[in-house]
Amino acid sequence: MNNQLAVAIALAISSSPAMSVAEDDLTTLRGQLETMKQEYDQRIQALEKRLEDAEEAAQSAQSTAKRAEEAAYDVAPSRQSSSANAFNPKISLILDGRYAHFSNGANYKIPGFQLGGEAGLGKSGLSLGHSELAMSANIDDKFYGNLTIALHDHDGETKVELEEAYFETLALGNGFTVKAGRFLSAVGYLNEHHEHAWDFADAPLIYRGLFGNQIRDDGIQVNWMAPTDLFIQTGAELFRGDAFPAGGGAHDGIGAYSLFANLGGDIGVSHSWQIGFSHWSADVKERAGGHGHVHEEEHELHHVAHNPSFTGDSYVNAIDFIYKWAPNGNPKNRNFKFQWEYFDRREEGNIAMLGSEPLETSYYDGHQKGWYAQTVYQFMPQWRVGLRYDRLDSNNTTSNAEVLKEAGLHNEGITPERYSLMIDWSNSEFSRFRLQFNRDESSNEPDDQLFLQYTHSLGSHGAHQF
Repeated sequence: MNNQLAVAIALAISSSPAMSVAEDDLTTLRGQLETMKQEYDQRIQALEKRLEDAEEAAQSAQSTAKRAEEAAYDVAPSRQSSSANAFNPKISLILDGRYAHFSNGANYKIPGFQLGGEAGLGKSGLSLGHSELAMSANIDDKFYGNLTIALHDHDGETKVELEEAYFETLALGNGFTVKAGRFLSAVGYLNEHHEHAWDFADAPLIYRGLFGNQIRDDGIQVNWMAPTDLFIQTGAELFRGDAFPAGGGAHDGIGAYSLFANLGGDIGVSHSWQIGFSHWSADVKERAGGHGHVHEEEHELHHVAHNPSFTGDSYVNAIDFIYKWAPNGNPKNRNFKFQWEYFDRREEGNIAMLGSEPLETSYYDGHQKGWYAQTVYQFMPQWRVGLRYDRLDSNNTTSNAEVLKEAGLHNEGITPERYSLMIDWSNSEFSRFRLQFNRDESSNEPDDQLFLQYTHSLGSHGAHQF
C-alpha cells in the first residue's frame, strides 16, 4: 500500500502544470537565445562589411591624394597665408661631384644627331658636377614661387646658370594650375626631374641626342587635373623658343609649344602605374650645335668654323610608361621601378655651315628616334641596383652629302646603343653615393665609361612628382 502511494505521488508531481510550464519556458528561452545569436552574427557581419568598405574608401582617397601630391612638381605642401612664411622660404643646396673615366670620350658624338646644350660627357677624372641652390615658398594664399640656380664648372671657370625661376598658382580651382617663368618642360617623363633626382649619373641617350639633356625655356604652362579616381592630367605650354633644341625666339618670342597628357592609377596597395603622351614643336631659327663636347654658349658667343646652324620646323612626339611596386605601398625598405620612354623627331628646313665662304646652305630633312628602358630595384633599406638600355636610330638627308657629314647628321651606318649598370648606397634620403658603368656603342669605337658620383642635399627641398 505504501509503495502504491509513493508511485502515485511521483506520477502526480511529474505531470503537474508547474513542471510543464518550466519546460515551456526553457524551450522559449532556448529559442530566444538562438535568435539573439543569429542576429548577433548578422550584426557582426554587417559591421565587418562596413569596416571593409570604409577601409577601401580610405585607401582610395589616400591613393588619389597621393597621386595628386606627386603630380604637383615642387609645389608647397600647404596653402598657407603669406604671413606664415614671408621671410622664411625653403632653401636647399644640392652638392654634386664625381670621378669619371672614358676609354674613348675625347671627341664624343652620336652619329645622326646634332648635339647641343649640355649633351657632352663632361670632364674625366675628379670634378664638380651639377650643383643647385634652390629657394621656394608660398608667396601668399594664391601663388607659390621657386628659384633654382645651377652651379657647374666649365673650362676651369665656375658658371652660374639660372635653371628655373617661376611662379605657380595655388587657388584657381576646378583642377587648373598655371605656371609662368623659366621651367623644365613637361615633355616626356624624365625631363621635369632635376638631375639629382635621376636614377643614373647621366641622361638617357635620346635626351642627350634630342634635347641636350633637358628642355628648359621661358614660357607659360596651363595644367588641368580631372576630379576622378583615375589620375588624369592634361596641359599645354608656350615657350619663347630660344633654348636648345629650339633657337631664335621666332614669332616675336613665342617660338615653341608643347601638349601633354598623363593617366595613372593604383593596382591594390602595392602597385602603381602611369602612361604619358606629349608633343613638342618649334619654329627654329639658326639653332647652333656641335658634337657635344662644346657647350651651346660657345656657339652663341663665337661661331666655330664650319659649325652647322639649322633653321626650319622641328617637332617631337613622345610616349612614356612608368610602373612602381612597393610592398603594402611602403617603399622604405624595398621597392621596384620600371621606366620606358620613346621619342620620334621630324625636322625640315635648311642647314647653314657657319664660317664657310661663301656661306654654304643645304636643304635638310631629318628623322631621328630612340628609346630607353630602365629598372631600379631597392633590395635593402639603403641599397639600390639599376639596369638601363638605350637605342637610337636616324635617317637624315640633305641636298649636299658633305654637309650632312660635317654637321654630324650622317648616321655612318651605326645604330647607337648603350648598356648601363649602377649600384648606389644612401645613408639617408639626403645623401647618396653611386657607382655606374656604361658600355656606350654610339660610334665605331665603343666607349667604356665609369662614374663614381656623390649627391648630397642640404636644407628643405620640395617633393618631386611620381
